[in-house]
Amino acid sequence: QDEEKWDFVLVSNIHKVGSEKEIKRKKFLDELSKKGFAIKKIEDKKLFYGVRAPKQIFRKYQWLLRNPDSRLQNCDVHHDIPVTTRIRIVNFILQNTITPDLEKLDELIKKKVFEATFPLHEKEEVREFLKEKWFHWRDIFCEQRIEKIRCYFGEKVALYFAWLGWYTYLLGIAAVAGLVVFMAGITVFNSSQVSKEICEASNIIMCPLCDQKCPFWLLSDTCTYARVTHMIDNEGTVLFAMFMAIWATVFLELWKRKRANVVTDWDLYRWDEEEVRMAGGPQAGVEHMPSMHSFSPPHRPPPQIAVLIGIAHALIIYRVIATALFTQSNFEFLREQANTMAVMTGAVLHYITIVIMTKVNRHMALYLCDLEKPRTFSQRENNFTVKIFTFQFFTNFSSLIYIAFFLGRINGHPGNYVRIAGKWRLEECHPSGCITDLFIQMAIIMLLKQTISNVMEYLIPWIAHKLRKKQQRPKKRSMILGEEEEEAEDPCKRQWLSNYQLKEVNIFSLFDEFLEMVIQYSFTTIFVAAFPLAPLLAFFNNLFEIRLDAIKMMRLHQRMVPRKANDIGIWLQVLEAVGILAVIGNGLVIAITSDFIPVQVYKYTYSPCMMENSTSVDCSTGYINHSLSVFRIQDLEPYTKLSETLPGFLSNEIKEYRDYRNADDYSYTVQFWHIFAARLAFLILFEHVALCVKLIAAWYIPDVPQSVKNQFLDRKHSNLRKDLRWVMPWKVPG
Repeated sequence: QDEEKWDFVLVSNIHKVGSEKEIKRKKFLDELSKKGFAIKKIEDKKLFYGVRAPKQIFRKYQWLLRNPDSRLQNCDVHHDIPVTTRIRIVNFILQNTITPDLEKLDELIKKKVFEATFPLHEKEEVREFLKEKWFHWRDIFCEQRIEKIRCYFGEKVALYFAWLGWYTYLLGIAAVAGLVVFMAGITVFNSSQVSKEICEASNIIMCPLCDQKCPFWLLSDTCTYARVTHMIDNEGTVLFAMFMAIWATVFLELWKRKRANVVTDWDLYRWDEEEVRMAGGPQAGVEHMPSMHSFSPPHRPPPQIAVLIGIAHALIIYRVIATALFTQSNFEFLREQANTMAVMTGAVLHYITIVIMTKVNRHMALYLCDLEKPRTFSQRENNFTVKIFTFQFFTNFSSLIYIAFFLGRINGHPGNYVRIAGKWRLEECHPSGCITDLFIQMAIIMLLKQTISNVMEYLIPWIAHKLRKKQQRPKKRSMILGEEEEEAEDPCKRQWLSNYQLKEVNIFSLFDEFLEMVIQYSFTTIFVAAFPLAPLLAFFNNLFEIRLDAIKMMRLHQRMVPRKANDIGIWLQVLEAVGILAVIGNGLVIAITSDFIPVQVYKYTYSPCMMENSTSVDCSTGYINHSLSVFRIQDLEPYTKLSETLPGFLSNEIKEYRDYRNADDYSYTVQFWHIFAARLAFLILFEHVALCVKLIAAWYIPDVPQSVKNQFLDRKHSNLRKDLRWVMPWKVPG
């Protein structure tokens, strides 16, 4: 039975006899034969070559590493070493086998000598267990079988699912907290004094929202929007932002502890990748010297970032033009909700750019990595990770950064608006505040990413698999009947064909899953002050994501080449950087985007509560009038065309707008500078407190549990005693 187990399958087109490609293929297969590989050929529409490494290769590997897999995980009792280790060694040999023409397998694939190479999904006991207990939708709330995942896919994949499961588990706590804050906001939907004043402001006439025939409007028209804004923008938001900063730190510190427990159980706590890489060298017939760490100047990616910033500007221009067009629409609803419609359609357009630029960013990051020529795969992976995350961060968050920190703050004021191309004036925040615009933008992008993207992520490989399966049905050939029947009865043919029809994987297949989750983690933490439901959406998404990834890896994708690892690599540093950005981002959202600081400054400086005998009055009473500035209509720019829609309209009346400016020369008032100073003070205080709490939490929670340290020392002591028995058996007590 073991004789029919094949480690890898190489796939090639049927080349003409004597052609250059056919000769190169034969030379490569001959090199494998010289190393003792068994090779089996099956012909269909393609040529399939099954390869099986000789046992002495694995014995030599174990001896070179002093049998690091001695503590086997009972994955397959029919093998001396785990199947994952066997596949990894064979892959290393295949990738480093050199033909007489000095060509390796990857070069032969580029030259179309071989089309594909992959290990096989086999009917192993562990695979059947995973199919039964892991990747069914009924197991969505069940604990993952990490040890079994390791046995089949290797440590790298197992650590990904361990991290994703742990992230999802702790995300449940953040989701509950965010839901409580959101529900608390709903309970005060009608009780906010600020919202009441807006709803009752039926005599406050506001300046037009556009230049071309936009009407003057009443502040009370935004009553519902104001109530929704207060539902998001309240005191609970500040507490939740602080909570999420602490949560991000605690999550990472607890993950470090869990990771230490997991890899200690695998006997990989102090595993050395370089040592394993060198041990594989003699098996491939190549000499592997240690990678000397030399400085090579990294290729900076300013052109790509410039492109991404340019796309962000294009989205801004779209929103400006869309707002102008919606305000001139023949539909009353579009005219009245021009700002909101511009935000929503802009969010959809932003999502489309994310989908497109993700592919562009990948090619650019790979190109830059090729220019750097890293010496090892780990260096290449780390360089690629930093570049692609940087590109993706700008792609995903450029529009959000604009809405949060620039929208409505660089657009000027009535009579002196900032314009694009001297024509379209920059858009303003909704009169009730910018934080609801940010809420809408985040909600749309997250919902689209977690619905359409996940559906396509599953459907595309599924449809491709069905199409390839249909196309690869056995082709009838005019052969002797006996030979045809003999080929049809080959037990390997069906298995090799079915594996070939699955979606091809590469060394970055798992990377894509990590990137998707880290970007989601960034959405969940960086602007969570504006969207407290982000952890809840992420939590439900991840419950499905785990099963989707399991189904893809088990049923729709070819088997990944297992990779050994004892951590999640540079992703941990990326997550820590996101945690710091979350503190800065949320501090800026509360200080700049939210109305929290202006309201607090009013309460404790200008409100009726600062007067005597005013204890029964709500301290925010009068805030709306205080936050409005007046404007003389005769100072409007010549480009503006008014629409006289309000009864009793007079051209010399004074209208109002949201800002802190003097009535005579439109310069900033003293109140503006008071609020500016308060915003800056709050930002510094919030970030220092949050960072201090993060540092205390990181210090208080050790990365490695004491039990792991003790276990490691016990194992080291036990190994030392065994070595002493070999050297001085008469002196070591039993």
